[in-house]
Amino acid sequence: MKKRIAIFASGSGSNAQKIMEHFKKNSDAEVVLILTNNPQAYVLQRADNFEIPSHIFSRHEFYETDDVISLLKNLQVDLIVLAGFLWLVPQSLLKAFPNKIINLHPALLPKFGGKGMYGDNVHKAVLAAGEEESGITIHFADAEFDEGEIIHQSRFKIEPGDNLEMVKFKGQQLEHQHFPKVIEGLLKKMRS
Repeated sequence: MKKRIAIFASGSGSNAQKIMEHFKKNSDAEVVLILTNNPQAYVLQRADNFEIPSHIFSRHEFYETDDVISLLKNLQVDLIVLAGFLWLVPQSLLKAFPNKIINLHPALLPKFGGKGMYGDNVHKAVLAAGEEESGITIHFADAEFDEGEIIHQSRFKIEPGDNLEMVKFKGQQLEHQHFPKVIEGLLKKMRS
C-alpha cells in the first residue's frame, strides 16, 4: 500500500510543488492532501493543478479543535510535511503523529532558527552575521520552533557580493533538490 503524505504550507508552495511532482508517478507514496492556514495561498492553485484535495483551516480549528487531526487520521496519513508553514504545531498534533511531522528550515540549524525566523528574515540574518555559508535543514517538528531532531542538512557557499536574492535562490535550489528525496528516504524507513 502506498505511503500517504499531507503537506502544510502557508504561501506560494514551491516546495509543495516539487514534492507533488516527485511523488506523482511514484509507486510507493503519494501526496493525498494540501493544508493551509491562508485562503489566499498560491499552494491551493498548485494543489488544484495536481488534482490533490486541499483544506483551509482557521487558527481556532487548528489549535482548539481536533478537526485537522481527524481529517489526517481519516486519510490514514503516514507523514506530515511542513513546507513553508508558519504556525507552531500544537501538542495535540505532535502527539497524534509522533516522529511523523517534518519541517524544512532555510538555514543551518541550530543557527538562525526560532520564532520569526522564516523566509527572508532568515536570509537577512545570515547575511547580517557575515556568514560564509548557509544551507537548509530538514528536521522533525517538535513543540518549539526549529528545535526538533535534525534529519538532513545541505550547505552552499556565500560568495562575496551575494545579495538577499542570490542567497535565497541558492537555498531554494537545495530545498527543491533534497526535500523530496529526504521525504522518500524517510518513508522507506517507515514500516508498513
